[in-house]
Amino acid sequence: MAVSYKELGLVNTKKLFAGAVAGGYAIPAYNFNNLEQMQAILQACVETKSPVILQVSSGARKYANATLLRNMAKGATEYVKELGYDIPVVLHLDHGDTFELCKDCIDNGFSSVMIDGSHLPYEENVALTKKVVEYAHAHDVSVEGELGVLAGIEDDVAAEHHTYTSPDEVIDFVSRTGVDSLAISIGTSHGANKFTPEQCIRDANGILVPPPLRFDILEEIEKRIPGFPIVLHGSSSVPQDQVAIINQYGGKLKDAIGIPEEQLRKAAKSAVCKINIDSDGRLAMTAAIRKTFAEKPGEFDPRKYLGPARDSLKEIYKHKNENVLGSAGKA
Repeated sequence: MAVSYKELGLVNTKKLFAGAVAGGYAIPAYNFNNLEQMQAILQACVETKSPVILQVSSGARKYANATLLRNMAKGATEYVKELGYDIPVVLHLDHGDTFELCKDCIDNGFSSVMIDGSHLPYEENVALTKKVVEYAHAHDVSVEGELGVLAGIEDDVAAEHHTYTSPDEVIDFVSRTGVDSLAISIGTSHGANKFTPEQCIRDANGILVPPPLRFDILEEIEKRIPGFPIVLHGSSSVPQDQVAIINQYGGKLKDAIGIPEEQLRKAAKSAVCKINIDSDGRLAMTAAIRKTFAEKPGEFDPRKYLGPARDSLKEIYKHKNENVLGSAGKA
């Protein structure tokens, strides 16, 4: 029996994106796989009064179970009220790759889905995206499509090289598919190791920094589809203090380099109204857990190491909302 997202107290992205485009900020889209991650995301967004998109990948559904995730989402909307501020919450499928997966999520209470046909030939991407849009819109669910390919690895999504989005294709794609938002490729990348040292340059302090995002492509896309909601995937900044803690306590994260936060803030002031962040959260939790195990090797209560990990994640996301995405105070 199908469950409507409205029964779960969720919202779709349409009004949120309209407000973000007009207001020059981006809605945070944070991935979660377990209770502690969801707690941290919701606490951070309530404390900063930010709307939020809870993202679930196909891998997360396999890991946590689709039924449990649906009930966690229902609990999320009740939890934010208990925390004292009723922020809007979206439940979004991240990188759906088949019509069947998108349909199943829609039927199980998701308020937004992404259909990623970017790996397909253009016409196949259009056809698949349009099919998902038709089903989703019949249930008032918003749809994100993608043009261009991001390099890197995240869950079931992997690509060795990126392909920049062609501005010449966006009008045709948006008009023929009917998508509500469009994920584009302008130099972001999945995972913690987004760039090789050879791809980077050294700044005045001798620190390796990645090549700048292709804002020229973003500007061209904005000219072609003015005011249309744009999405950036692979937008973790890979905080070097978290990488250092992981490596200090036995980790081996070599050449972990992310997207500079000032570039993401610039993007958020444009038509980019949704920015996806996952790896930064994984790093924050892993750093806190490694530190706890190193300092308290006799600890075996999961609450004693998952609790600090949750708290560290919350602080990272509060910072993102306030200083990077500009979404604080927009709920």
